[in-house]
Amino acid sequence: MNWSARVDGDLEHQMRGWRRHLHAHPEIGFEEHETTKYIVHLLNGWDIACERPLATGVVVRVRGTAPGPTIALRCDIDALPIQEENTFDFASRVPGRMHACGHDAHTAMLLGAAKTLADIRGELRGEVRLLFQPAEELVSGGAEKFVEAGVLEDVDALIGLHVQSEADVGVISLREGPIMASDDQFTVEIAGSGGHGATPHLTVDSLRIAAGLVGELQTLVSRRIDPLEPAVLTVGTLHAGTAYNIIAGRAEMSGTVRTFSGAVRNQLENEITSLASAYARAHGADAVVRYIRGSPAVINHMELVDFLRPAAAAVVGEGQVLRSPPKMGAEDFAYYCEIVPSAFVQIGARNPEIGAAFPHHHPRFTIDELSLGI
Repeated sequence: MNWSARVDGDLEHQMRGWRRHLHAHPEIGFEEHETTKYIVHLLNGWDIACERPLATGVVVRVRGTAPGPTIALRCDIDALPIQEENTFDFASRVPGRMHACGHDAHTAMLLGAAKTLADIRGELRGEVRLLFQPAEELVSGGAEKFVEAGVLEDVDALIGLHVQSEADVGVISLREGPIMASDDQFTVEIAGSGGHGATPHLTVDSLRIAAGLVGELQTLVSRRIDPLEPAVLTVGTLHAGTAYNIIAGRAEMSGTVRTFSGAVRNQLENEITSLASAYARAHGADAVVRYIRGSPAVINHMELVDFLRPAAAAVVGEGQVLRSPPKMGAEDFAYYCEIVPSAFVQIGARNPEIGAAFPHHHPRFTIDELSLGI
């Protein structure tokens, strides 16, 4: 069955239309109500039954007429809280909301797969389960909730994909093992004792302590973690003070931790808590650390990757199927990887000639829509 031959110019045109509609009407995590309605409307038009395990998101089961495995395909449907700066006619119509990561494209791709599979379901063996997942961009997001709702029941293998702004259109990246990092969030609140800027000796300056702690936290990766183990610790926010001549009595910072190893992840959580508490105490203040675990690392199943590689080569040519290096970005697809054999594939979507050269989460992010058919 050469079902990929059905991905013709007509279907590609439809996928562009679906993607552009979704791009113009973005919704953020767990608020994708109109997006869900749009997906369901299209699926109903193809006589495909839908399930709604959560308030947003859709699960579809396309069953063949003969026994066989259950293969799941997953996309994410949420947007980001970003003000779009693109000016094309399908730019976001929702202030402060934008599909700046390609989830509109992923949804259009899975809709294209759904339409195609519906046309050939009589030839299928087993089941193809389509997961239109909400809220990928949240720390405790849609994949975790989908797993809890039982969407992976009886699934033998799972495939996901993501458009990639760093890879040219026509390239597919597919590699085994860890490919994306875990994603944890931490906050540190420092309580000192404020006062007048002219009498610092009568205060415990929480801003100065916090500023020093930002630098000290960087030593955890450079001096406490094995240099052969990838790890990132970034402090992204620091808030303190109310006026130029007032010493701040409180300060708060937040940051992210990225690792591939569970052991390194545990170590950094413990080290951040110990260092922040001891550093604040040494300077006369108190620190409260909150560490929130997000998604684990995405680890591709070796045998499934080997199985998929010839299919990728058949689409773009063997020389265009690359083993790109792992990235410290995160994906909640990782929750699925912990349960069933899974493979996450990256589809090149970069084309500077049409302005598709900005990174993910940039207000001018866009893709070369040739990636949809691929």
